[in-house]
Amino acid sequence: MRALTWHGRHDVRVETVPDPEIVNPRDCILKITSTAICGSDLHLYDGYIPTLRAGDVLGHEFMGEVVEVGSKSTLKKGQRVVVPFTISCGDCFFCKKQQFSACDNSNPAETSDASETLMGHAMGAAFGYAHLTGGYAGGQAEYVRVPFSDVGPIVIPDQLEDEKVLFLSDILPTGWMAAENADIEPGDTVAVWGCGPVGLFAIQSAFIMGAHRVIAIDHYPRRLQLAKQMGADVLDYREVEVLEALKEMTGGIGPDAVIDCVGMESHGMAIDNIVDTVKAHTFLATERPHALRQAIIACRKGGRVSIPGVYGGFADKFPLGQVMEKGLTIKTGQTHMQRYLKPLLELIREDKVDTTFLISHREPLEKAAEMYRHWHDEQDTYTKIVLKPEMAKPRTEARQPELATA
Repeated sequence: MRALTWHGRHDVRVETVPDPEIVNPRDCILKITSTAICGSDLHLYDGYIPTLRAGDVLGHEFMGEVVEVGSKSTLKKGQRVVVPFTISCGDCFFCKKQQFSACDNSNPAETSDASETLMGHAMGAAFGYAHLTGGYAGGQAEYVRVPFSDVGPIVIPDQLEDEKVLFLSDILPTGWMAAENADIEPGDTVAVWGCGPVGLFAIQSAFIMGAHRVIAIDHYPRRLQLAKQMGADVLDYREVEVLEALKEMTGGIGPDAVIDCVGMESHGMAIDNIVDTVKAHTFLATERPHALRQAIIACRKGGRVSIPGVYGGFADKFPLGQVMEKGLTIKTGQTHMQRYLKPLLELIREDKVDTTFLISHREPLEKAAEMYRHWHDEQDTYTKIVLKPEMAKPRTEARQPELATA
């Protein structure tokens, strides 16, 4: 099959790789009909996430048609499904608490040991996102193997086209959980750093949850325009001093809740960010958390900080004193995807949540490497890229071995 593979910093290629096979009775094989490039894929593209190996298949936002099922899968051939980016067993301590992204069984021992050393506990698994999270092949491909297919995928009604539901795979639930983690109350003012896909869905979700006012902070004109169309007030950090503007807009109090949708690669020429960039390029630090620092300092006393942005290691100059002295509450984490799929699908069916506004480009899978370059260099123009695998070759169903590994 054809798939997008990683070969180093800024080096991704569409190549022919072996077809996936059923290796566990709970598996299914999906023929991809739509897949997307996520903002967090750029952290892989930029080489910030360790443990990637040459030839790894990328992609964690995808959906498609079931073409093979293991003997214990609850899916049927021919069903259309969206697959959450997190891989979760459904049976462990964390899954039973609906903390699906913390699954204890999905990350194989040979890869979970490294993440336990780095993070203190083994990370949950994810598609197409390095060997810290299991080393599973991703969905920027013609086909993908889906472990625990009786737990993750959600079946999509035929009347809903792909583009209405594709983003259930990651960015819509992630934006929703970001707003949920902000503990929004009616009348709140919420400030959102970063108007990429997750930020825009966080803005949309915050309004649905009752926020009176949302203030969006970015520097890309197109992104700020999209945020404004959703009802947000906007700040271009190149044109205003963000902290002063937020104080003025909130009567000196500060936002009730702040959401960092930027993550480890903050842009900007602030002094702290320049220092972060130097340290990151000389391997003295792993993050550039300027946006998070600013969000914490801006948040009102007793406020809430939500962090859906991806961070991978140790942040320098973290404003812990400000967090403690102001009595801030911080909530973060990878999205507990399976918790949100059904309610968000219902909101889509009822036309209460729109997802298609975000899509700027639709291209064949063969152009994926080119699209990564555009997404990296032209984020004002390329707000969201959906890839469509060309007609995949007919697939011969393989014999299903009786294996029990994840």
